[in-house]
Amino acid sequence: MTFLSILFALLIEQLKPLRADNVLYAEIKAFAARMERWFNAGQAHHGRLSWLLMVAMLTFPTALIYYVCVGISPFLALAWNVLIVYLTLGLRHYSHYFSAIQLALNRGDESAARSLLAEWVKEDTAGMEVGEISRIAVEQALVTTHRHVFGVFFWFVMPFGPAAAVMYRVAEHLARAWNEPDHMKHEVFGRFAAQAFYVLDWIPARLTAVAFAVVGNFEDAIHAWRNFAKRWQDESTGIILSAGGAAMGARLGTPTEKVINILPVDASAVDTVTMEAEVVPGEEPGIRTLQSTVGLIWRALLLWMMLLLLLSIVVWLG
Repeated sequence: MTFLSILFALLIEQLKPLRADNVLYAEIKAFAARMERWFNAGQAHHGRLSWLLMVAMLTFPTALIYYVCVGISPFLALAWNVLIVYLTLGLRHYSHYFSAIQLALNRGDESAARSLLAEWVKEDTAGMEVGEISRIAVEQALVTTHRHVFGVFFWFVMPFGPAAAVMYRVAEHLARAWNEPDHMKHEVFGRFAAQAFYVLDWIPARLTAVAFAVVGNFEDAIHAWRNFAKRWQDESTGIILSAGGAAMGARLGTPTEKVINILPVDASAVDTVTMEAEVVPGEEPGIRTLQSTVGLIWRALLLWMMLLLLLSIVVWLG
C-alpha cells in the first residue's frame, strides 16, 4: 500500500500539481503564526510547548482518520494515504521557477532569470551573473526536493505513515517560520523547532545524499560529503549540497563559507586561491548544470521508488 500510495500521488501531482500557495498551506502558515503570537513570551519552553501542540493537532487527526479508514476498507485507507502524500509531497511546488529560470538563461535573458530567482528564494539577486544564478537555483532545487519529496518518502514508510509524513512537513515549516524571519532570528522561541527538525531530518538527509551519490559520481560525492559538508552552517544542507554537487561535478556553496573549519590551523598563511580550491571542488555551475540537476533528481526519485517497491514486495511476501 505504501508504494501504491506514493506512486498514485506522484502521478496525480504530475497531472494536477498542488502549488505552494494553495489554501491549505496558507492556513497552516497562518496557524503557525498565531501559535507564535499566542505562546511566545520570550522563553524557550514556550516554543517547545507550542511546537508539540501544533504538531499534535495536525498529526493525531491524520492518524485517527487513517485507522478508521483501515477498519472500513483497505481501499478507503489507500485513498486517504494517496491524499496525504499528495498534500505533503512537493515535487512540482516550485519546479515552475526552476524551469522558467532555465528557459530564461537558455535564451540569454539574465534579467528575467534574476527576477524569477528573487521571487523564488526571497533574496536580492541584482547584479548576479549566470554562474551565480545557476548555483543558487541548483542549491534551492536540491534542498527543496529533499525536504518536499525524499524526506516525506522516508517518514511515510515509518509506522503511522500518513501522520509521520504530516509531522515531517509541519516540523520543516516551523523550523523555518520560527527562526528565519528577521524578527525571529534572535528569539529563543524557535530553538526547539530547529532542533526537532534537525533530529527528524538526520536520517533522511543522509539517505538523500546517498541516493545522489549512487545515481551520480559516487566516489566524488562521498569524498565531498566527508570533507566539505561542514562549510555550511546547516549540517543537513551541507551534506545534501556537497554530495549532490559533487555527484554532478558542480561547485556549490559560497567559496569562503566557514573555510576556517576546513583548512588547517595556519589557514591564514594560505592565499585566497588555494582556499577556494580546497573548499570548493567541481566546476563552476552554469546553464548545463541546471539540466544535470533535473537528471540527478529524477534518477534519485527512480531509485527511491525502486527501493520502495522492493520493500513493499518483501513485506507482502513476509
